[in-house]
Amino acid sequence: MKGLHGIIFSYEKRNDLRDLTANRMPASVPYAGRYRIIDFILSSMVNAGITDVGVVLQGNYQSLLDHLGSGKDWDLSRTHGGLRLLPPFANEQIRGGGEFRGKLEALAGVRSYLEDIRQSHVVLADSDLIINIPLQEVYQAHLASGADITAVCSSNVSGPADATYFRVNDEGRITDTLFPLNDPTGCRRALEIYVLSKELLLKLVDECMSHDLTSFRGAVLQGMVNTLNIQGYVWDGYAAQIHTLKGYYIHNMALLDPAIRRELFPANRPIHTKERNDASTYVDPAGTCCNCLVSDGCTIEGTVENSVIFHGVSVAKGAEVKDCILMQDTVISRDAVLHHVIADKHVSVSEGRTLMGHGEYPLAIAKGARI
Repeated sequence: MKGLHGIIFSYEKRNDLRDLTANRMPASVPYAGRYRIIDFILSSMVNAGITDVGVVLQGNYQSLLDHLGSGKDWDLSRTHGGLRLLPPFANEQIRGGGEFRGKLEALAGVRSYLEDIRQSHVVLADSDLIINIPLQEVYQAHLASGADITAVCSSNVSGPADATYFRVNDEGRITDTLFPLNDPTGCRRALEIYVLSKELLLKLVDECMSHDLTSFRGAVLQGMVNTLNIQGYVWDGYAAQIHTLKGYYIHNMALLDPAIRRELFPANRPIHTKERNDASTYVDPAGTCCNCLVSDGCTIEGTVENSVIFHGVSVAKGAEVKDCILMQDTVISRDAVLHHVIADKHVSVSEGRTLMGHGEYPLAIAKGARI
C-alpha cells in the first residue's frame, strides 16, 4: 500500500510469560505449531500491500533478529525500504540508556527513521497480538472519516489485565480512554493498532518528548482525547493479546477449533513465517494422534491428544502427551506422561517422568531443559 508505512513495537515490556521470555522477546515466542507471535501483525501489514516496515527493538532481541533476517520470507527484502530493524542505539541520547518508558520515547529514539518515511501515513502496532486483519480496510476507513487517529478496537472486552479501553460515541469517536478498568461494560478494548499521518506522528513525538511525556496511551490517547479526533475502528474478528503464560496456553489451545483456524488463516490473507524444510511427520500405526496441530518433521510413536506440536518433536512408544504445547525438537522419552505442559525448544523429558500442570496453571519448561 503506497500510502501506508508499518511500525511494529518489540521493545521490552513487563509480561508474565515467565520462562518463555527468559532468552527472547515476546514477539519471537513460537506459536501455533510453526509461527512466531510477530508473524501475525507483520503478515497483516504485508497482506495489505505495505512494503516498508520498521521493527523497534530492545531487550533480548537476538532470537527475533534470527527469525526476521532480511525479511525475505515476508517479501520485504528490498534495495529501497522493505524491512528495517531498529535497535535502541539512539536511546542513549535520550535518557542514558535503559528500558523505553513508552511508545513515544521509543519513537523519539528512531526519529531520523521517521523523518525518512516515504509514505503519508503510518500504522503503529504492538508485536504481541495474534490477529489477521485487513489493514487496507482500516486505512480506507481512516481516510474516509477524516480522523486524526484511528484506533482499532474490539467489542470483546475480555483481555489482559493491563488492556486499554475506550468509550466510543454513536459517531464512532473515542470520548474517553481508560486504564486499568475493573468493569469494562459498554467500552471497547484497544487492540493497540493505530493509523495516523506521518506529519502528525512527528508533531506528537516532538511535543510530548519536550514535556517528558513518554506514554502514547497516557499522553495522546488520554491526554489529547478532547483535542484530537480519535476514531474507533471496531474489529470483531479473532484477536488475542499475549501477555501471560495462561493466555499463551489458552489461545494456542483455541487453535484446535477448526472455526478459529479458518478465521485466523484465511486463504486470501496468509500468515508468512521463516521457512524450515522438514520431512513429513511420521505417526506409528500403534501410536495415537488425535485432535492435534502437528508440524512437519515429527515422530509420534506414543499417544498425543489435544496438543500443539512444533517441528521435529519426538514422542516415544508408551509416552502420553495430553493438552500440551511442545516446541520444536522436543524429545519425550518412553513411558513419560505430560499433561498441560508447555515445553520450550530442545527440551528433553527422560523415560518414565510424569509432568502435570493444569489448564489454569500450565507447567512451563525452559528452553533446553533436561527433565
